[in-house]
Amino acid sequence: MPEPISINPIGIVESPVKEPVDENWGAVTSRIVLKPEFGGSLLGLGDFSHVIVVSYLHKASFDSARHLQRRPRGLAHMPRVGIFAQRAKDRPNPLGVTAVKLLAVGENHITVQGLDAIDGTPVLDIKPYYPHYDRIDSATVPPWVDELMKDYF
Repeated sequence: MPEPISINPIGIVESPVKEPVDENWGAVTSRIVLKPEFGGSLLGLGDFSHVIVVSYLHKASFDSARHLQRRPRGLAHMPRVGIFAQRAKDRPNPLGVTAVKLLAVGENHITVQGLDAIDGTPVLDIKPYYPHYDRIDSATVPPWVDELMKDYF
């Protein structure tokens, strides 16, 4: 197996949401503030409407006995599925990956809408959203996913 890796945050999320929640992220406006050494790295990003934010879910806690297989959000009417069949925060490697609307770009920060990350979340990467390969028009999901995501965004 590969050796452990080390990743350093590029910035931090400033959000009005202070504790993890499971829905209504669509209206949340957040700011991602970059470390000073990344000044100038946002040049050209303002030409995009959306970005993908990769974050480290610092308050997540994976417990194999509880999270390896579970019902999404702990809801009794959801099927029992493995951790890799869901987007739960409590994972072996707590990475968040979210496509968000880009509202503004500053010298060392961006403002986004719909980022499901709480205040203080470390940001690992920001990527421009390219519909050419970030969107898959023929993707399918099981029916329970549509029900689960009904009020998420």
